[in-house]
Amino acid sequence: MTYTLVTTEKPSAAQKIALALADKKPTKKTIHGVAYYELFHNGEKIVVASAAGHLFTLSEKKKSSNYPVFEIHWVPSYVYSKKAKFTKRFYDSLKSLSKNASSFINACDVDIEGELIFKNILTYIYEKKNANRMYFSTLTKQDLLNSFSSMKPDIDHSLAEAGETRHMLDYFWGISSSRALTNSIKNATKHHKIMSTGRVQGPALKMIVDKEREIKAFKATPYWEIELTASHESKKIIANHADGKIFEKEKATSIFKNVQEKKALVSNLEKKEYKQLPPHPFDLTGLQIESYRVLRISPKETLEIAQSLYLTGLISYPRTSSNQLPTSLNYQSIIRSLEKQQKYKRLAELLLNGEKLFPNNGKKSDPAHPAIYPTGEIPEKLSEREIKVYDLIVKRTLATFAAPSLRQSTSLEIDVDKEKFVANGVTTLQKGWYEFYEPYVPYKEEEIPALQRGQELNIEKISMLDKETQPPKRYTPASIIKDLEKKGLGTKATRSAIIDTLYDRHYTTNESIEATNLGLKTIETLEKYCPEIIDEKLTKHFEKEMELIQKNKKNETEILNEAKEVLVKIFKTFKENELKIGAALSEANIKTADEQNYVGICEKCGGALRLMYSKKNSQYFVACSSYPNCKNTFSVPKQALIKPTRDICKECGFSTVLVIRKGKRPFTYCLNKNCKTKEEWRKSVIA
Repeated sequence: MTYTLVTTEKPSAAQKIALALADKKPTKKTIHGVAYYELFHNGEKIVVASAAGHLFTLSEKKKSSNYPVFEIHWVPSYVYSKKAKFTKRFYDSLKSLSKNASSFINACDVDIEGELIFKNILTYIYEKKNANRMYFSTLTKQDLLNSFSSMKPDIDHSLAEAGETRHMLDYFWGISSSRALTNSIKNATKHHKIMSTGRVQGPALKMIVDKEREIKAFKATPYWEIELTASHESKKIIANHADGKIFEKEKATSIFKNVQEKKALVSNLEKKEYKQLPPHPFDLTGLQIESYRVLRISPKETLEIAQSLYLTGLISYPRTSSNQLPTSLNYQSIIRSLEKQQKYKRLAELLLNGEKLFPNNGKKSDPAHPAIYPTGEIPEKLSEREIKVYDLIVKRTLATFAAPSLRQSTSLEIDVDKEKFVANGVTTLQKGWYEFYEPYVPYKEEEIPALQRGQELNIEKISMLDKETQPPKRYTPASIIKDLEKKGLGTKATRSAIIDTLYDRHYTTNESIEATNLGLKTIETLEKYCPEIIDEKLTKHFEKEMELIQKNKKNETEILNEAKEVLVKIFKTFKENELKIGAALSEANIKTADEQNYVGICEKCGGALRLMYSKKNSQYFVACSSYPNCKNTFSVPKQALIKPTRDICKECGFSTVLVIRKGKRPFTYCLNKNCKTKEEWRKSVIA
């Protein structure tokens, strides 16, 4: 008996779709060790089967060490990489199930990657040209039924083409430039060190390096502030001189002397009421930024958690650029479903009993998906961090429908012998959306007590504060993603992974992102010898070109040919300077490794203790860099990732390292085997 074959991107999505479409309970079966589902929908036999993300990857047609690389093709992932060996089971299962299929449906994620995943399956496994397409933003039963009944007669070929072009362009750029950097070191020093850069990775690193340069070039300028601390009915008031930052010390000193032992009188008090509109619904970038701000969860982990919540049917599709909730969603239905959860019952009722239900939409849109919103499905068995991100999404969604908050700003002017001091406060008169978004509201209350003009205040102290201007702040994982989006670099789904790659390649370090010696030198070297390879304008240009493919205004061949011409010129210049580039990068690699592996000072000889790794024993250890003159060594816990802290133990003064184990909290470990802290460590191991 023939059937319709529905293909999903992930196994969990296959189960959701099977349960939604089945007239009765679907039958779960396995083939080649992979689960699939048989069911009847309105009497028609349907089989729902799953891929495992990308089953194909790009590869060189002929392996070589040359660059640039243009001769590439799609191959099964399991052929290309041992790590992807598991995908063969999914490849074989889809191949077998396709033999008796009379028609095909694409039910992969509705985005550029989902379209490409299915297009490759359709072409290379099913060996067909056309298939129907289901469009959905949630994995709820009703949304999936609607999607099935209104499916389109063909896939979005232009979207798939844009996806393929992006992958091929990234391969041309990434493999070629990474190979060029790696070869440059090998040819210059005979040492093998894997280096990488890419179409977006290079400009992203340059942004971080440019920020580092700003910080290093920054020269602090001293200034002074005159601060008045007064009180009224036991309430403190802190006011600053109206001149704010005073850059002439003589002037600051003069003001400070003039206000000594003088009366403080209220000279003016102004109050203004204003409305603060609710926040916009979350797009992916907005969610990542907010999750980092309030939960300290990295953008990469936030995306992973959001994807998990989507696959369990709790939220809509997270990889969206939209911060709008269209009216077609039926707002009332979403909020009524949230009302069933005790945690959100009261808030949902407040909205449902209100006059209107309309969100404060933003300006960003996405043709494929609305902003992220909760479906109302009841959560089950969520991890602690999944609960936190889910709560953030629910409360943000509810807050967007709430009334503006009403706030009052107070400006207080204090006269001290004709010297003006100013204090500002803000209080909330009506919570409005604040009530719905607690505890994530970013605004604080700063109350100014009720005062009258001419009223005398009790002066507690007047201080002349020595300060200096501060350098620009470094990027955080959230703020760099925000700036990458502003610049049009990368995609919503790839930006967090790019930042992770910069860490993995030791181009950056620390949560407040700092460029390492290697990161600085890589950009410095490429700017000198081959600046086009890290040019953000060039990257942005090709991003816009790929958007034109989706609009059927350009095709893959045009853009790839243009890219080839550009890259041939870039790498001609690179090859001319290969040995110089390699020598500079090799030196930077050595310095960075020394920096990152430095643990502390050897207590025996005063040399440098460094973190080492034994390939023979697959084990970290700490040793003095003065070996063989000094043979001081320390063992560290096994089966853990070890990182230097560059701190000393408060108990005994020895150097410490950070022990990181999967599923456990990181632990600071003292190298002194006789240290008292060892008792705490042993307890943690037992636990």
